[in-house]
Amino acid sequence: MDNLALTAEAPGVQQILMAAVTAMIRASLRVTGLRSGLLTGLLSGLLAAIAAGGAPGWSQAGNPAGTTTLRIGGSSTVFPIMELAVKRFRAASAANAKAVIQLSETGTTAGFRQFCNGQLPIANASRPINSRELKLCREKGVQFIELPIAFDALTVAVNPRNDWARLITTKELARLWGREAQGRITRWNQVNIDWPNRPIKLCAPGKDSGTFDYFNKAINGDAANGRLDGVSSEDDTVLVQCVAGDPNAIGYFGFGYFNANRNRLRPLTVVGPKGPVAPSVATVQNETYVPLSRPLFLYLNDADLRRNDLVRRFITYTVQNGLGLSEQGGSIPLPASTYRIVESKLYRHVLGTAFGGDLPVGEGLGNTLRRSLDSIKKPQFR
Repeated sequence: MDNLALTAEAPGVQQILMAAVTAMIRASLRVTGLRSGLLTGLLSGLLAAIAAGGAPGWSQAGNPAGTTTLRIGGSSTVFPIMELAVKRFRAASAANAKAVIQLSETGTTAGFRQFCNGQLPIANASRPINSRELKLCREKGVQFIELPIAFDALTVAVNPRNDWARLITTKELARLWGREAQGRITRWNQVNIDWPNRPIKLCAPGKDSGTFDYFNKAINGDAANGRLDGVSSEDDTVLVQCVAGDPNAIGYFGFGYFNANRNRLRPLTVVGPKGPVAPSVATVQNETYVPLSRPLFLYLNDADLRRNDLVRRFITYTVQNGLGLSEQGGSIPLPASTYRIVESKLYRHVLGTAFGGDLPVGEGLGNTLRRSLDSIKKPQFR
């Protein structure tokens, strides 16, 4: 898909931040049980700081109107959410023509390479940052904030004309997609003896995709243990077309891309630790679609966030509207109250990752989300 270039002009940030901080602290009352007197004190101090010159730690210095360019790249799974966020952000103001937002889908791994080299203020990711990428960020002096934005059900899909495969076990997925299967497992009856002796066309993410990493860690035990033959792309639209165009095809990609193409694809029910479970909003939220449920993230360069007004305004808008953007972008939203906690993580500049460079496969989305957000809570509320 072509890069998306949209424009936006910066209105005053103070009104946005004052409203956001007010909503954030009120939400914190519900989460932590703070007393109303403390709320008044917090509001007074924070709003006074904003009125005097911005949110705590946020410089009001920014690029002059008409010269700002915001580059966002990375995960194709997160791309539909961010594409919608850019369009809605643009429509929120009558004067949006002087700054340019460039949005591209290059895959999570490629996005992190650019991000840790200081080339992207915002990286979209379908997995947490890994240890190699953490090392690169440290070497390049890039400090970041990690924000969960949605959930995903990694979906295994076939062509609707496939009349033999309805269920697939995690063992069968490993038999088909593991590195040892490359060049050897090429027909359907090699995966399941009850399936026909027909060729399999494979449609899978490329090595720069976070979906490739997560699927292979969940199914094959190692993020790099995946076969590389067949149709390969970091663009999920290419994979959808691959499966939709051939009755012998099978592929895997984000739930949003399946959801937007239900009339062209059929999902397989995955038989895993919880038994046979189909991908859906409900099965992700009740944590039965395992091990192929996962969180989706935004990574923010903290230096860019502090000095660039457009970055601040755009990410504030995106997080404040995260539930609707995730739903309408085809992904699975976080609980509504969680977006207020994500805002708090943003405003407090909580730096670093909650995952230590690991992929949280099989941990449960509730635990994964708690790990990501636990760092903003005071010890007595953990």
